[in-house]
Amino acid sequence: MSLAALAASAAEELRAGCATVSEAEFASLVEAIASSRRIVAYGCGREGLMMRALAMRLCHLGCDVHMQGDMSCPPVGAGDLFLVSSGPGTLSTVAALIGQAKAAGAKVGCITAEPGGPDPKAADLMLVIPVQTMARDQTAPTSVLPMGSVFEGAMFLIFELLVLALRPRLSESLESMRARHTNLE
Repeated sequence: MSLAALAASAAEELRAGCATVSEAEFASLVEAIASSRRIVAYGCGREGLMMRALAMRLCHLGCDVHMQGDMSCPPVGAGDLFLVSSGPGTLSTVAALIGQAKAAGAKVGCITAEPGGPDPKAADLMLVIPVQTMARDQTAPTSVLPMGSVFEGAMFLIFELLVLALRPRLSESLESMRARHTNLE
């Protein structure tokens, strides 16, 4: 298969996956982010990189956002949102952190491809991106992309759409976002 054909196939998988995300779940996540005092994000592996990308954009939007595991991450509590990624629906680290966040009074949101998993079921809200992850890449592969790549790529696109939805909700402009971008590059 040619590079152009592979790119077209992968792009279509990402488009189709994003197009099947629930409008109601998306709107609930926008509202949860917009109304949170503080947001702490977490994800494992490449999903964690996508969560970092979202945290960066939320920072540009003026949100008080942190990454779990960073030394400067503050505690969570009432009024806060702990936002996790658990593509396969069950990750031991994510499960433990959900328990800690809920015990502290934080609301928990979970980004997943497997809504029946214990991690999303333990969350207060979830956003399902119904595409292949490593949970299904060997038994029922549906993607030209390997392992969880289609989920991670769809996360990036959905997160950029979240930013587009949050900008007017938070009364932010491109100029105000740019003003929060680091000058240490």
